[in-house]
Amino acid sequence: MNLNINKYIFSIIFTGFIFILIPSTTYANETNTINRYFGITQQKTVINYEKSQPSSIDNPVVDPNFNTMRSKDTESSTATYIVIGLLIAATIIPLATWWYFSK
Repeated sequence: MNLNINKYIFSIIFTGFIFILIPSTTYANETNTINRYFGITQQKTVINYEKSQPSSIDNPVVDPNFNTMRSKDTESSTATYIVIGLLIAATIIPLATWWYFSK
């Protein structure tokens, strides 16, 4: 009997900890006064992302030969061959499978 009571008390305490440690956003009007009771509160500061390369908005491209560089990149057509090969394979494989299993 004592073991069952301890299970109920433990579950009530554990449930209480869950409600205390997880911030509640349902009471939006009272969050300023309620936040001091929580063990974990919501983050108030904004984290700036780390820039690895300059953005084109910050540093616009002013090179007049930009279109020339783009046309040089499109001269290699290996991607076209890969796409055509995948389309042919996507057509032949289901037909071959249907032909093999329909015998």
